[in-house]
Amino acid sequence: QQQRRDKSKRKDMKTSSSRYCLLGFTLSCIVMVAAGSSSSHNRSTTFSHGHVVSPSQSPVKILFAPTTASGPILDVTCDVEQLEDVNDSQLYSIFDAIRQTAFFRMFAVDLDERCPLTESKRKSVPEPKESKKEEPSSEPECAGELEDLDPDAGPSCGVQADTMPWQSTFSGSSQMSSTPDSSLFGAPPQEKKEEEEGTMQTEEESEEEFECTGGPLEDELDEDDEPLCALSEDSSFNTPSPMSDMMTSALRSIAEQFGWESESQRKTFSWSSHSDPIITKSQDTEPCESDESVGLPDTFWIDMCSNIKAGDGLKMVNLVLNPERNTGYNGTHIWKTIYEENCITNDGPKETAMCYEERVLYRLLSGLHASTTLSIAKHYYPPSKRKGRENWEPNPDYFMSKFGENPDYIRNVHFSYVVLLRALKKASSYLYNYEISTGNIVEDETATILLRRLLDSTILQSCRDVFSAFDESLMFREENERNFLQQNFKGVFHNISSILDCVQCQQCKLHGKMAMLGYGTALKILFMREDMIRSSLSRNEVVALINTLAKFSESLREIRELTHLYWVSQSSNTGPTAGTVPATLPNSEPGIQLSDKDTFEAMDTAVGAIATLAKAGKVTADRESELINMAINSDPRLLILARHYGSDVNRFLEHASSLGGQRISATGIQAASQDNAEPDAIVVGSGLAGSAAVLTILDRGGRVVLIEKEHSMGGNSNKASSGINACCPYNNTHGDSLDSFRYDTIKSAGSSAQHQLVDTLVSGSEGAVTWLKDRVGVDLTLLAQLGGHGHKRTHRPSNGMAGAEIMFRMHKAIKQYEKQGLVEILVDTRVTDLLTDQDGTVIGVKYQNTDPNSDESFELRAPRTILATGGFASDRSSGSYLEQHRPELLSMPATAGAFSTGDGVRLATAIGADTIDMDKVQVHPTGWVDPTDPDNLSKILAAELMRGVGGILINNEGERFCNELGTRAYVTDAMLSHNIEYKETRKWNADHVVPTFSLVLSSSAAEDGKKHVDLYSHKGLLKKLSGVQELADWMGQDVETVRSTLRSYQEDAKSGTDVWGKTSFRGIPDEDLENETFFAGTVTPVLHYCMGGITIDTEGNVLSHNRTTIAGLHAAGEVTGGVHGNNRLGGNSLLECTVFGTRVGKQIPIQSRTKASITTAASDTVQKQDELKTVSEEELQKHNTPEDCWVAIHGDVYDLTEFANEHPAGALSITNLAGIDGTEAFAAVHNQGLLEDFDDVKIGVLQQ
Repeated sequence: QQQRRDKSKRKDMKTSSSRYCLLGFTLSCIVMVAAGSSSSHNRSTTFSHGHVVSPSQSPVKILFAPTTASGPILDVTCDVEQLEDVNDSQLYSIFDAIRQTAFFRMFAVDLDERCPLTESKRKSVPEPKESKKEEPSSEPECAGELEDLDPDAGPSCGVQADTMPWQSTFSGSSQMSSTPDSSLFGAPPQEKKEEEEGTMQTEEESEEEFECTGGPLEDELDEDDEPLCALSEDSSFNTPSPMSDMMTSALRSIAEQFGWESESQRKTFSWSSHSDPIITKSQDTEPCESDESVGLPDTFWIDMCSNIKAGDGLKMVNLVLNPERNTGYNGTHIWKTIYEENCITNDGPKETAMCYEERVLYRLLSGLHASTTLSIAKHYYPPSKRKGRENWEPNPDYFMSKFGENPDYIRNVHFSYVVLLRALKKASSYLYNYEISTGNIVEDETATILLRRLLDSTILQSCRDVFSAFDESLMFREENERNFLQQNFKGVFHNISSILDCVQCQQCKLHGKMAMLGYGTALKILFMREDMIRSSLSRNEVVALINTLAKFSESLREIRELTHLYWVSQSSNTGPTAGTVPATLPNSEPGIQLSDKDTFEAMDTAVGAIATLAKAGKVTADRESELINMAINSDPRLLILARHYGSDVNRFLEHASSLGGQRISATGIQAASQDNAEPDAIVVGSGLAGSAAVLTILDRGGRVVLIEKEHSMGGNSNKASSGINACCPYNNTHGDSLDSFRYDTIKSAGSSAQHQLVDTLVSGSEGAVTWLKDRVGVDLTLLAQLGGHGHKRTHRPSNGMAGAEIMFRMHKAIKQYEKQGLVEILVDTRVTDLLTDQDGTVIGVKYQNTDPNSDESFELRAPRTILATGGFASDRSSGSYLEQHRPELLSMPATAGAFSTGDGVRLATAIGADTIDMDKVQVHPTGWVDPTDPDNLSKILAAELMRGVGGILINNEGERFCNELGTRAYVTDAMLSHNIEYKETRKWNADHVVPTFSLVLSSSAAEDGKKHVDLYSHKGLLKKLSGVQELADWMGQDVETVRSTLRSYQEDAKSGTDVWGKTSFRGIPDEDLENETFFAGTVTPVLHYCMGGITIDTEGNVLSHNRTTIAGLHAAGEVTGGVHGNNRLGGNSLLECTVFGTRVGKQIPIQSRTKASITTAASDTVQKQDELKTVSEEELQKHNTPEDCWVAIHGDVYDLTEFANEHPAGALSITNLAGIDGTEAFAAVHNQGLLEDFDDVKIGVLQQ
């Protein structure tokens, strides 16, 4: 019977839910204080600024109000009121004091452990010179756009050390350098000379960007901008990836993207030990169930923290000197991987509900994530002399953007704190007599007293409802699943712990490892027998546990403070004074009387409804603020509506439309008196096609809602590297013409060519490139000739990859309108259906948040909808378009992002849209084969430019076999023809292994494509080889065969043609083959682009099966078909997106409203350039001291005298560039876009 009761209780905990709202809890304080309520302890309330008020005082100035509302916390037995009351009254002050003591402020951590997986966009930075007095710093460079640090401040991502007499008991260095020499501008020039040839700069083609961001401060945690931290890389090893059924989904996903970089990486993520299993189960087994019945040993949980690595790099770090705060580091990829790794079962669909054990671990991880975000928001803006900031300052807007619509994250902070407190209580007998010894008698005694005070029986007794609120005995209850769950729970925790070594910011890694060790210690305590605790905890685990508890204790206070700061900043000048609550409810009317309890409940319901409407895009930001103000001020009309219609937000919105100064329609679209807020269009997809349409509409005075299912914007457009084709804005001297361009495109399209669409593409090319240059501000001055083209017509930037540069500038231009409310961007949002009226006209979309825990649908209406969702090359699921139309390609690797699943095609065909060329899937001839993970189905594209600059393809016989500049279809066919069956049938057999080839570049070709070569070499995809002998050895071929092939190529170049019809020869190997430097890598054909898709006309209107337009629906980009026919020419993808995206944007009807005044990038630049003076090299050289520091970067001259001392990585790397051109040093670390934030110190243009 007891077991049944326990099981019933566990089931209840699995299914129970609670209503908790961050805003609601803040409001509860306001209502209860205003009404003269007191806390449960009937005491005065002390605010953060030292004001003490009586509960009866009114009005009350809310400065830092503790929340006093009751609310259950899911999966535990206490509520928020109890937890915060205990924290405020006793725990916080103890935790805050104890973590300052010598014993608890020193934490042993290994920050040198390398990431087990190769990371995207990591840049190699020269190591600092070795000092005579101390070892060179191993810290990564952190050069975030965390601007304006104090003079002589260390890097934001660096850590500061402290020295303790007992420090020698730990292995590793006894001290840590607080400021690495490398920096924002790279190592000083004299140091660079000592490095190996070349500086690796990563211009990543992958869909995600990691590392420290260089974007605006408010975006630094979630936006994927250019990296600001850099780490030296390990040497590559040809180690096979340990792919097996034992690998969990999240780590497999990462390995598929990046592979294993070294043997140490493979070992780090090797989960073969008995203490760390991941159990693979059959597909017919339900999640969280197991047939295992063999008991586990009592010592099973002892090694819970073993994957928090502590190797030779172990050192002591002072946590007080290194508080958690904003470093500018973007950890999106880390958190994404951690959440994906949280899968206790390794099978079953993703949408399967989490079991109890899985939910506990998820909530702990989410709580840690939220706590970290709170620390960043509280300490967001660094001290700055230039900005007049003496201390770190908070960013309440950033806080609200993360939590305002996600109160569950806050709930998980409370939950995590309760779990940690339960572990503290269980270990109290051992910790009460814990020996603290640092050699400082006074400090040790202080720490001992504080620890005992924390564990004092009176506190544990008075707070027993909190300390015992989590019941660990409810976990792993069922006999038939206990072993399976325990093994996988620990295995997943180990895997997540290993992921922390992928963090590239020292500060962030420090706090991540400390908190995970605290979690591991708590879980170990909870799951092992109490009599084993004494022999199982290390000094570092105790330190981590106490500091993690202190971290969460502080988080509870940060929630309230940041909430208060946000509402103070948002309060209007009308009504009650900001932050002041009137003694009586305003706007009282006869007949409307609400009790205090009713007022709070209605207010809470109203805020919840308003938050839901805002999240669904049914109210504007201004309207949301107005309604929230009405709720805070207890508008009785709004509260009455909330009481009766709060559960039906649409009806609540409809009835509330008559309240307030603004008016809204029942569809949720604001109907302002002078400026209609209804969007003119909804654009689905934020790649180049969708973004071009959005910007065109905005420039015409329109209003747009942009929906993106991924967390990051840009899609596959971010990865495009070769360039964009155009005839003929800048290349008249190369003999190109529209007829030649049209001929090349039609020839590539073959029998499926749609001549009208091709003509639209070609004739619009000049305008497209001109628009990108003049309106968007993209540098497209370099020209290249790609395969299949008769002339040089592929334009690309001189300072980066084409796709990344275009999308960076495009989104920056769009976000200028976002500030004015003319565009709303919804990320992590998936469109599920198109809405149509009775005539079949598309009138909007139905959409959902991509959060797997949310299944609520919303509707958004607009007169026009534009689909720009991309192709379907990465969808290998059952019933996918790839399986339907090209099943033989399912086993072939692909370069498209995992998000390329044909969503737009599915949406359009559901309402009768026609498709075309769905079987036309482009196989690109060159995808890199990672030597450390050759079987990975996810490949990085070897850009067309690699062959355009002179790269040649050599087969396994050591011979050339085709014209490398032929069309993609031609080169791919030549490669696949090495398979006898394909050569005879011209159809690929999915059971056969896709052949591989060598792509070889000479030294001159590599120099011509330096940015790409640096990138691919950096990733270990290209290898530098000295001489033909080393090249032949690497290829595994006879040297005489390879030498003969290269000699023949040299002779063909001299004659101007070869047997395959190649007539353009660049990057010919040097005559001295024995001393020539080669760069070589292995390539293979890969799925790359879908020529087929939705049928459109030349204006981008979607056509039905009978070739009539579907009113209200448009499409552009890879989601459409017909533009490229059988095969797309390289460089035509970005062109298609720009031409048809802008074309659709131009035809969208715009409602009458005031057109926003947005200065274009080009005109703004011209205006600034006119105001700048010309600086000669002689004048620049005069300003060459730390007191007078001018630096030239990318043709402009900046006065960095004041900034040098505020540079996050130290002043030396800036002042070493004083008086010279620092472009090379800067470019080794940063993208040119970073310089836009230094316009205020730009003083001139360097004389050429």
